[in-house]
Amino acid sequence: MKRLAIIDVERCVGCQLCMFACSRRLGFAGLDKAALYAKSVGGFERGFTVIVCRACIDAPCLRACPVDALRARTGGGVLLDPSKCIGCRFCEKACDIRAIFWDDSTNKPVICVHCGYCVNYCNFRVLGIEETGK
Repeated sequence: MKRLAIIDVERCVGCQLCMFACSRRLGFAGLDKAALYAKSVGGFERGFTVIVCRACIDAPCLRACPVDALRARTGGGVLLDPSKCIGCRFCEKACDIRAIFWDDSTNKPVICVHCGYCVNYCNFRVLGIEETGK
């Protein structure tokens, strides 16, 4: 199985092309549907960070969902069944690294599926795809 990984965050310039690509993959313009977030940690002097699902094997978001809208993804992480989601936001609150983002228009979480589409748009090789070994 594969998972999205941050290869070298020091290379990130905050261009957010990864975020635009993620939203575009779903057919949307803008950043609202992105399942990752590139942000400044204090301007160019301090650098940037990228927040993305780390594909937890024992995902706290999965355990927090009261309606089984999330299921374990082979190799770590979760997959969302939006038809079951009630918008309680428990998954978002349970994520230790805040890698679950919220889509206010659908009242559902936006969670990385580790497709790697964003990697193709990261010109600075910050992101990559790794084999999980499972």
